[in-house]
Amino acid sequence: MTTLPVLEERFGTHPTGADVHAYLLQNEHGMRVRVLGYGGIVQSLHVPDRDGAPADVVLGFDTLEEYLANPFYFGALIGRNGNRIAGGRFTIDAREYRLTQNDGAHHLHGGGKGLHQALWSVEPFENSDGHGVVLSWVSPAGDDGYPGTLNVRVTYTLSRNNRFAIAYEATTDAPTIVNLTQHSYFNLSGARGSSVLDHDLQIDASLYTPVNDTLIPLGVHATVAGTPFDFQRARTVGDRIHDADEQLRVGGGYDHNWVLNERTTDMASRAARLVHAPSGRSLELFTTEPGLQVYAGGTFTPGLSGKCGMEYPRFGGIALETQHFPDAPNQPGFPSTVLRPGETYTSRTAWQFGVASR
Repeated sequence: MTTLPVLEERFGTHPTGADVHAYLLQNEHGMRVRVLGYGGIVQSLHVPDRDGAPADVVLGFDTLEEYLANPFYFGALIGRNGNRIAGGRFTIDAREYRLTQNDGAHHLHGGGKGLHQALWSVEPFENSDGHGVVLSWVSPAGDDGYPGTLNVRVTYTLSRNNRFAIAYEATTDAPTIVNLTQHSYFNLSGARGSSVLDHDLQIDASLYTPVNDTLIPLGVHATVAGTPFDFQRARTVGDRIHDADEQLRVGGGYDHNWVLNERTTDMASRAARLVHAPSGRSLELFTTEPGLQVYAGGTFTPGLSGKCGMEYPRFGGIALETQHFPDAPNQPGFPSTVLRPGETYTSRTAWQFGVASR
Protein backbone atom coordinates (compact mmCIF):
# COMPACT_ATOMS: atom_id res chain seq x y z
CA MET A 1 0.00 0.00 0.00
CA THR A 2 1.46 3.38 -1.03
CA THR A 3 2.37 5.86 1.71
CA LEU A 4 1.06 9.36 1.15
CA PRO A 5 3.76 12.04 1.38
CA VAL A 6 4.12 14.54 4.21
CA LEU A 7 2.93 17.90 2.89
CA GLU A 8 4.46 21.14 4.18
CA GLU A 9 2.99 24.63 3.98
CA ARG A 10 3.56 28.00 5.62
CA PHE A 11 1.21 28.67 8.55
CA GLY A 12 2.31 32.12 9.74
CA THR A 13 5.10 34.38 10.95
CA HIS A 14 6.36 34.20 14.52
CA PRO A 15 7.03 37.51 16.39
CA THR A 16 10.76 36.74 16.00
CA GLY A 17 10.31 36.93 12.23
CA ALA A 18 10.69 33.19 11.72
CA ASP A 19 8.28 31.38 9.41
CA VAL A 20 6.11 28.73 11.06
CA HIS A 21 5.17 25.74 8.92
CA ALA A 22 2.40 23.15 9.11
CA TYR A 23 3.01 19.49 8.23
CA LEU A 24 0.14 17.33 7.00
CA LEU A 25 0.25 13.59 7.72
CA GLN A 26 -2.39 11.42 6.04
CA ASN A 27 -3.17 7.80 5.32
CA GLU A 28 -5.35 5.86 2.91
CA HIS A 29 -8.20 5.45 5.43
CA GLY A 30 -9.18 9.10 5.57
CA MET A 31 -7.18 10.09 8.65
CA ARG A 32 -5.30 13.41 8.50
CA VAL A 33 -3.15 15.08 11.16
CA ARG A 34 -1.81 18.62 10.82
CA VAL A 35 1.18 19.47 13.04
CA LEU A 36 2.75 22.92 13.56
CA GLY A 37 6.43 23.67 14.03
CA TYR A 38 5.36 26.14 16.73
CA GLY A 39 4.74 24.31 19.98
CA GLY A 40 4.58 20.92 18.26
CA ILE A 41 0.85 21.65 18.11
CA VAL A 42 -1.61 19.13 16.70
CA GLN A 43 -3.66 21.76 14.88
CA SER A 44 -6.23 19.41 13.37
CA LEU A 45 -6.94 15.69 13.41
CA HIS A 46 -9.56 14.30 11.01
CA VAL A 47 -11.00 10.87 11.79
CA PRO A 48 -13.77 8.98 9.93
CA ASP A 49 -17.04 8.07 11.66
CA ARG A 50 -18.86 4.74 11.24
CA ASP A 51 -20.11 5.90 7.83
CA GLY A 52 -16.63 6.89 6.68
CA ALA A 53 -17.22 10.64 7.00
CA PRO A 54 -14.14 12.40 8.44
CA ALA A 55 -14.33 15.26 10.95
CA ASP A 56 -11.81 17.25 12.97
CA VAL A 57 -11.80 15.84 16.53
CA VAL A 58 -9.37 18.23 18.28
CA LEU A 59 -9.95 21.78 19.44
CA GLY A 60 -7.71 24.58 18.22
CA PHE A 61 -7.39 27.73 16.16
CA ASP A 62 -7.12 28.80 12.54
CA THR A 63 -4.20 31.23 12.89
CA LEU A 64 -0.79 31.42 14.54
CA GLU A 65 -1.77 34.65 16.27
CA GLU A 66 -4.54 32.83 18.12
CA TYR A 67 -2.15 30.12 19.24
CA LEU A 68 0.31 32.73 20.50
CA ALA A 69 -2.44 34.00 22.81
CA ASN A 70 -3.70 30.47 23.63
CA PRO A 71 -4.54 30.34 27.35
CA PHE A 72 -5.27 26.60 27.45
CA TYR A 73 -2.28 25.00 25.65
CA PHE A 74 -4.51 23.74 22.81
CA GLY A 75 -2.81 20.84 21.03
CA ALA A 76 0.70 21.63 22.26
CA LEU A 77 3.67 19.66 23.53
CA ILE A 78 4.17 20.32 27.24
CA GLY A 79 7.42 20.50 29.25
CA ARG A 80 9.90 20.63 30.70
CA ASN A 81 7.41 19.57 33.36
CA GLY A 82 3.78 18.85 32.59
CA ASN A 83 1.26 19.82 35.25
CA ARG A 84 1.96 21.75 38.50
CA ILE A 85 4.93 22.14 40.81
CA ALA A 86 3.97 23.54 44.20
CA GLY A 87 5.39 26.95 45.01
CA GLY A 88 7.43 26.85 41.81
CA ARG A 89 10.32 25.15 43.59
CA PHE A 90 11.98 21.77 43.95
CA THR A 91 15.22 20.31 45.34
CA ILE A 92 17.80 18.00 43.75
CA ASP A 93 20.91 16.86 45.63
CA ALA A 94 20.19 19.28 48.50
CA ARG A 95 20.06 22.28 46.14
CA GLU A 96 16.80 24.19 45.75
CA TYR A 97 15.71 25.54 42.38
CA ARG A 98 13.04 28.18 41.87
CA LEU A 99 10.87 28.19 38.78
CA THR A 100 8.56 30.69 37.13
CA GLN A 101 5.28 30.99 39.02
CA ASN A 102 2.68 31.18 36.25
CA ASP A 103 -0.30 29.57 38.01
CA GLY A 104 -0.81 31.66 41.12
CA ALA A 105 2.01 30.64 43.46
CA HIS A 106 2.71 27.51 41.42
CA HIS A 107 4.59 26.51 38.26
CA LEU A 108 2.46 25.07 35.45
CA HIS A 109 3.36 23.24 32.22
CA GLY A 110 6.96 24.43 31.98
CA GLY A 111 6.32 28.12 32.66
CA GLY A 112 6.63 31.06 30.32
CA LYS A 113 9.28 29.44 28.07
CA GLY A 114 7.77 25.97 28.01
CA LEU A 115 7.92 23.63 25.05
CA HIS A 116 4.43 24.79 24.04
CA GLN A 117 6.07 28.03 22.85
CA ALA A 118 9.17 26.53 21.24
CA LEU A 119 9.99 26.89 17.55
CA TRP A 120 10.86 23.25 16.93
CA SER A 121 13.15 21.95 14.22
CA VAL A 122 11.02 19.58 12.14
CA GLU A 123 12.14 16.69 9.94
CA PRO A 124 9.53 14.65 8.00
CA PHE A 125 10.14 10.92 7.54
CA GLU A 126 8.65 7.72 6.13
CA ASN A 127 9.18 4.17 7.40
CA SER A 128 7.53 0.76 7.43
CA ASP A 129 5.04 1.87 10.10
CA GLY A 130 3.81 4.92 8.23
CA HIS A 131 5.15 8.45 8.22
CA GLY A 132 5.49 11.45 10.48
CA VAL A 133 7.75 14.18 11.77
CA VAL A 134 10.62 14.37 14.23
CA LEU A 135 10.60 17.55 16.32
CA SER A 136 13.81 18.69 18.05
CA TRP A 137 14.45 21.45 20.54
CA VAL A 138 17.23 22.51 22.92
CA SER A 139 16.10 24.16 26.14
CA PRO A 140 19.04 26.14 27.58
CA ALA A 141 20.07 25.81 31.21
CA GLY A 142 18.15 28.34 33.30
CA ASP A 143 14.98 28.38 31.15
CA ASP A 144 12.25 29.27 33.65
CA GLY A 145 14.70 28.28 36.40
CA TYR A 146 15.34 24.70 35.32
CA PRO A 147 18.90 23.40 35.72
CA GLY A 148 20.73 21.71 32.85
CA THR A 149 20.60 22.08 29.09
CA LEU A 150 17.84 19.76 27.91
CA ASN A 151 17.90 18.22 24.44
CA VAL A 152 14.38 17.10 23.50
CA ARG A 153 13.26 14.95 20.60
CA VAL A 154 9.60 14.07 19.94
CA THR A 155 8.47 11.78 17.12
CA TYR A 156 4.91 11.89 15.79
CA THR A 157 3.98 8.88 13.62
CA LEU A 158 0.71 8.29 11.77
CA SER A 159 0.33 4.61 10.90
CA ARG A 160 -1.69 2.94 8.19
CA ASN A 161 -4.09 1.53 10.81
CA ASN A 162 -5.14 4.94 12.21
CA ARG A 163 -2.75 4.96 15.15
CA PHE A 164 -1.06 8.24 16.05
CA ALA A 165 2.06 7.48 18.11
CA ILE A 166 4.09 9.92 20.20
CA ALA A 167 7.63 9.03 21.33
CA TYR A 168 9.55 11.37 23.64
CA GLU A 169 13.29 11.41 24.35
CA ALA A 170 15.40 13.85 26.37
CA THR A 171 18.94 14.12 27.69
CA THR A 172 20.58 16.62 30.04
CA ASP A 173 24.05 17.83 31.00
CA ALA A 174 23.10 18.43 34.66
CA PRO A 175 20.60 16.87 37.07
CA THR A 176 17.12 18.19 36.31
CA ILE A 177 13.47 17.11 36.18
CA VAL A 178 11.54 16.07 33.08
CA ASN A 179 7.87 15.18 32.60
CA LEU A 180 6.65 15.63 29.03
CA THR A 181 3.13 15.29 27.66
CA GLN A 182 0.76 16.30 24.87
CA HIS A 183 -2.18 18.65 25.45
CA SER A 184 -4.71 18.02 22.68
CA TYR A 185 -8.38 18.41 23.57
CA PHE A 186 -10.64 15.81 22.01
CA ASN A 187 -14.27 16.09 20.97
CA LEU A 188 -15.00 12.97 18.95
CA SER A 189 -18.34 14.27 17.72
CA GLY A 190 -16.48 16.57 15.34
CA ALA A 191 -19.21 19.14 15.99
CA ARG A 192 -17.75 22.51 16.86
CA GLY A 193 -19.44 24.11 19.84
CA SER A 194 -20.68 20.86 21.41
CA SER A 195 -19.67 19.42 24.78
CA VAL A 196 -18.03 16.09 25.63
CA LEU A 197 -20.43 15.29 28.47
CA ASP A 198 -22.09 12.66 26.26
CA HIS A 199 -18.80 10.84 25.56
CA ASP A 200 -18.27 7.45 27.21
CA LEU A 201 -15.00 7.26 29.15
CA GLN A 202 -13.22 4.25 30.64
CA ILE A 203 -9.95 4.54 32.59
CA ASP A 204 -7.84 1.58 33.70
CA ALA A 205 -7.27 2.95 37.20
CA SER A 206 -8.60 2.10 40.66
CA LEU A 207 -6.85 5.04 42.33
CA TYR A 208 -6.41 8.78 41.79
CA THR A 209 -4.49 11.60 43.49
CA PRO A 210 -6.85 14.07 45.22
CA VAL A 211 -5.79 17.73 45.34
CA ASN A 212 -6.06 20.82 47.52
CA ASP A 213 -7.81 24.08 46.63
CA THR A 214 -4.94 25.09 44.30
CA LEU A 215 -4.86 21.69 42.51
CA ILE A 216 -1.68 20.48 44.21
CA PRO A 217 -1.85 16.77 45.14
CA LEU A 218 -2.30 15.93 48.81
CA GLY A 219 0.38 13.24 48.47
CA VAL A 220 -1.95 10.27 48.82
CA HIS A 221 -3.63 7.76 46.53
CA ALA A 222 -7.39 7.54 47.02
CA THR A 223 -9.73 4.84 45.76
CA VAL A 224 -12.11 5.78 42.97
CA ALA A 225 -14.69 3.23 44.14
CA GLY A 226 -18.00 4.82 45.01
CA THR A 227 -16.87 8.29 43.83
CA PRO A 228 -17.44 10.39 40.67
CA PHE A 229 -13.87 9.40 39.71
CA ASP A 230 -14.71 5.75 39.09
CA PHE A 231 -14.37 5.12 35.36
CA GLN A 232 -13.21 1.53 35.71
CA ARG A 233 -16.31 0.69 33.70
CA ALA A 234 -17.29 3.02 30.87
CA ARG A 235 -19.83 5.74 31.61
CA THR A 236 -20.44 9.21 30.25
CA VAL A 237 -18.17 12.08 31.24
CA GLY A 238 -21.23 14.02 32.36
CA ASP A 239 -22.75 11.22 34.43
CA ARG A 240 -21.51 12.53 37.81
CA ILE A 241 -19.54 15.65 36.91
CA HIS A 242 -22.09 17.88 38.65
CA ASP A 243 -22.18 15.87 41.89
CA ALA A 244 -21.78 17.73 45.17
CA ASP A 245 -18.20 16.51 45.59
CA GLU A 246 -15.36 18.57 47.06
CA GLN A 247 -12.82 17.33 44.52
CA LEU A 248 -15.11 18.23 41.62
CA ARG A 249 -15.60 21.66 43.15
CA VAL A 250 -11.89 22.50 43.35
CA GLY A 251 -11.24 21.11 39.86
CA GLY A 252 -14.18 22.80 38.16
CA GLY A 253 -15.16 19.26 37.23
CA TYR A 254 -12.46 16.78 36.26
CA ASP A 255 -8.90 18.15 36.41
CA HIS A 256 -7.19 15.28 38.21
CA ASN A 257 -4.51 12.63 37.85
CA TRP A 258 -5.52 8.96 37.74
CA VAL A 259 -2.98 6.38 38.97
CA LEU A 260 -2.99 3.95 36.08
CA ASN A 261 -2.92 0.25 36.81
CA GLU A 262 0.41 -1.38 36.09
CA ARG A 263 1.81 -0.41 32.68
CA THR A 264 3.94 -2.57 30.40
CA THR A 265 6.79 -1.22 28.28
CA ASP A 266 5.23 -2.73 25.15
CA MET A 267 1.99 -0.81 25.84
CA ALA A 268 -0.06 -3.98 25.48
CA SER A 269 -2.65 -2.88 28.03
CA ARG A 270 -5.04 -0.03 27.31
CA ALA A 271 -4.96 2.95 29.69
CA ALA A 272 -8.23 4.61 28.63
CA ARG A 273 -10.97 4.58 26.03
CA LEU A 274 -13.15 7.46 24.83
CA VAL A 275 -16.22 6.85 22.63
CA HIS A 276 -18.78 9.12 21.00
CA ALA A 277 -21.66 6.70 20.48
CA PRO A 278 -23.72 8.73 17.94
CA SER A 279 -20.83 9.00 15.44
CA GLY A 280 -19.16 5.75 16.47
CA ARG A 281 -15.72 7.36 16.72
CA SER A 282 -13.51 5.81 19.39
CA LEU A 283 -10.10 6.63 20.84
CA GLU A 284 -8.06 4.03 22.71
CA LEU A 285 -5.12 5.39 24.70
CA PHE A 286 -1.93 3.40 25.32
CA THR A 287 1.06 4.67 27.30
CA THR A 288 4.19 3.74 29.24
CA GLU A 289 3.43 6.50 31.77
CA PRO A 290 2.13 5.84 35.33
CA GLY A 291 -0.48 8.62 35.34
CA LEU A 292 -3.25 10.16 33.26
CA GLN A 293 -4.41 13.72 33.86
CA VAL A 294 -7.99 14.16 32.68
CA TYR A 295 -9.12 17.75 32.18
CA ALA A 296 -12.66 18.12 30.85
CA GLY A 297 -12.56 21.84 30.04
CA GLY A 298 -14.53 22.90 33.09
CA THR A 299 -12.74 26.23 33.40
CA PHE A 300 -12.88 27.31 29.75
CA THR A 301 -13.32 31.08 29.57
CA PRO A 302 -16.84 32.13 28.45
CA GLY A 303 -16.71 33.35 24.86
CA LEU A 304 -13.55 31.38 23.97
CA SER A 305 -13.53 31.21 20.17
CA GLY A 306 -11.81 28.48 18.20
CA LYS A 307 -11.70 27.28 14.61
CA CYS A 308 -14.07 29.08 12.23
CA GLY A 309 -14.91 31.51 15.05
CA MET A 310 -16.97 28.86 16.83
CA GLU A 311 -17.31 29.29 20.59
CA TYR A 312 -15.88 26.46 22.69
CA PRO A 313 -18.25 26.04 25.63
CA ARG A 314 -17.48 24.78 29.11
CA PHE A 315 -16.74 21.04 28.79
CA GLY A 316 -16.19 21.53 25.06
CA GLY A 317 -13.17 19.21 24.93
CA ILE A 318 -11.33 16.69 27.06
CA ALA A 319 -7.54 16.48 27.47
CA LEU A 320 -6.03 13.07 28.24
CA GLU A 321 -2.48 13.89 29.36
CA THR A 322 -0.21 10.89 29.92
CA GLN A 323 2.36 11.83 32.54
CA HIS A 324 4.18 11.29 35.80
CA PHE A 325 2.16 12.62 38.72
CA PRO A 326 1.69 16.36 39.42
CA ASP A 327 4.20 17.92 41.83
CA ALA A 328 6.27 14.71 41.74
CA PRO A 329 9.54 16.54 42.63
CA ASN A 330 8.03 17.51 46.00
CA GLN A 331 6.17 14.27 46.69
CA PRO A 332 8.49 11.49 47.95
CA GLY A 333 5.81 8.84 47.46
CA PHE A 334 5.33 9.61 43.75
CA PRO A 335 7.42 8.16 40.88
CA SER A 336 10.54 10.27 40.37
CA THR A 337 10.94 12.71 37.47
CA VAL A 338 14.68 13.33 38.03
CA LEU A 339 16.90 12.97 34.96
CA ARG A 340 20.69 12.88 35.28
CA PRO A 341 23.58 13.18 32.80
CA GLY A 342 24.19 9.90 31.00
CA GLU A 343 20.52 8.89 31.25
CA THR A 344 17.85 9.18 28.56
CA TYR A 345 14.29 10.11 29.39
CA THR A 346 11.87 8.07 27.30
CA SER A 347 8.08 8.01 27.18
CA ARG A 348 5.59 6.65 24.66
CA THR A 349 1.90 7.25 24.08
CA ALA A 350 -0.40 6.15 21.26
CA TRP A 351 -3.87 7.25 20.19
CA GLN A 352 -5.64 4.42 18.39
CA PHE A 353 -8.70 5.63 16.50
CA GLY A 354 -11.48 3.34 15.39
CA VAL A 355 -15.22 2.81 15.17
CA ALA A 356 -17.24 1.43 18.05
CA SER A 357 -20.03 -1.06 17.41
CA ARG A 358 -23.59 0.15 17.86
